[in-house]
Amino acid sequence: MPGTGSEATAQGGRDASLPARAKIAVTAGRVAAAVSRTAGRGSGSVIGGKVALRLDPDLLAKLAEHLDVVLVSATNGKTTTTRLIAEALRAAGPVVSNALGANMPAGITAALAGGGESRFGVIEVDEKYLAGVARDTRPKAIALLNLSRDQLDRAAETRMLAERWREGLQDTEAVVIANADDPLVTWAASSCRRVVWVAAGQAWKEDAWSCPACGGVMQRPGDDWFCGECGFRRPQPHWALSGDHVYDPQGAAWPIQLQLPGRANLANAATSAAVAAVFGVAPQMALQRMQSVTAVAGRYDVVTYEGRELRLLLAKNPAGWLETFSLIDGPPTPVLLSVNALDADGTDTSWLWDVDYERLAGHPVFVMGQRKLDLAVRLEVAGLHFQVVDSLAEVARSAPPGRIEAIANYTAFQQLRRAVAG
Repeated sequence: MPGTGSEATAQGGRDASLPARAKIAVTAGRVAAAVSRTAGRGSGSVIGGKVALRLDPDLLAKLAEHLDVVLVSATNGKTTTTRLIAEALRAAGPVVSNALGANMPAGITAALAGGGESRFGVIEVDEKYLAGVARDTRPKAIALLNLSRDQLDRAAETRMLAERWREGLQDTEAVVIANADDPLVTWAASSCRRVVWVAAGQAWKEDAWSCPACGGVMQRPGDDWFCGECGFRRPQPHWALSGDHVYDPQGAAWPIQLQLPGRANLANAATSAAVAAVFGVAPQMALQRMQSVTAVAGRYDVVTYEGRELRLLLAKNPAGWLETFSLIDGPPTPVLLSVNALDADGTDTSWLWDVDYERLAGHPVFVMGQRKLDLAVRLEVAGLHFQVVDSLAEVARSAPPGRIEAIANYTAFQQLRRAVAG
C-alpha cells in the first residue's frame, strides 16, 4: 500500500524514474500484496513479487540499478547477518532490505520495490538462487557464510551448491566476503576476482571432510584445514574472529558487544564488519550500530506465555541445532523441541539422526510438532527422558520452574510465534 508523508514522496520520486512497464508491474505487485494481507494470508511480499515479475521479468534488475547492493547467502545465519549489515550501513545512508527473510527472487523484488530513495540494498538470498540474483542486481559485495546439509528432499547436495556458486560468481565484479574456515565456501569463492577472507569459524564440520576440489580426504588439524592430495587449503584470512573481538586487516582488535547470544552471532558480526568496511563504514561504527539488534524476525525473542518465560530459537538443520544447543544453560533448564516437515521445511526428516541430541541429557525435554513421533524415536535412541505434548499450553503447565528454551524448525517456529502472540 502507498506510504504517507515523506515516505510516500520518496517512493513516488523513485517510481517516477522507472520505465512505464516497470511502474505498472510495481503497482500491480503492491495491489496483489495488499489483497493478500487483507485476506489474512501473510505479508503478501511473495505474491506481490510474483505478480510484478510476471508483468516485467526484468524488474529486479531495474529496481537494483540505483542501489549499492549487498547479497548475503548461506545455509545458516543469512537472515541475522543481513540484519546486522543493514544496521551497520545505515551509518552511511538509507537501506532497503528483505528483513522478513523472503529470499527468493519474488520476495527480493517486492522488498526492493519498497526501497524509496534508499542508497543501499542489503539482500538475503536463498543459496540456490544466488548466482541468478547476482546477475540481476550487480552487487558491490557478496557475503558467503557457510554451506551445510538442509532440506534434503529438494536442495542440492552441498558440493553441488558450492559448484553452482563457483561457476555462477566467477565473473562477478563484486567484492566477495567469504568464510575461510568453511572449505566449501572457500572453494566456491576462490574462482572470484576479489575476495576478502574472514576467519569466522565452523562448528559443524560434518559436511566438509571431503575436498570439494578433488574428492580427497580433508585434513583438519586445529582450526586449519587442507587436502593432502591436491594441496587445496585454508587461505590466510584478512579479518579474524577471536573470542569477542574481530581483528581487521591492519591487525587492530575491535570488541563485539551484541545483544544477540552465542558464538555464531559473533561470527555473523565479524563478517558484517568486513562487509561494512567495503562501503567505508569503520569497524567501530559498524559494530556499535549492531548493538541495537535484539531479535531477528522473532529469533531470540524472550516472551511471556501463560505466566511462563520462553525464549524462541530457530534451528533448521544439524549445523543450526548444534549452535542453538550451545545457548542453553545446563540442567534443569526445560527445553521444548518442535519439528515439522512441511514444504517450507523440507519433507525429509532423516537429518534428525545427525543432530547430537545427547547434549540435552539431564534437561526436562518436551516434544511437539507435526513430526513429533519421528523426533521422539530419535530422542529415545539417544537415551533421553522426554514428554510428547500436543500444545505449547501443555508445556507451560507441565515444565518445571525456569525459562523454557523453545527450539523449532522453520514452520514450527512460526507456529510458536503465533501461539505466544495469542
